[in-house]
Amino acid sequence: MIEYSDKLYKKVSGAGKVGICLGIISIVTGIAVGVISIIFGSILLNIRNQLID
Repeated sequence: MIEYSDKLYKKVSGAGKVGICLGIISIVTGIAVGVISIIFGSILLNIRNQLID
């Protein structure tokens, strides 16, 4: 029973670590996509102002 609990503990710990890593990767990716879209949006607004002038 103790060996089974140790194996289960290790698997649950591993799953928790993977979950935390995926969460961090998701947050970083979301921030990067947001920054890129803001930059491209400002570039498009600048181009639009040049086309009107």
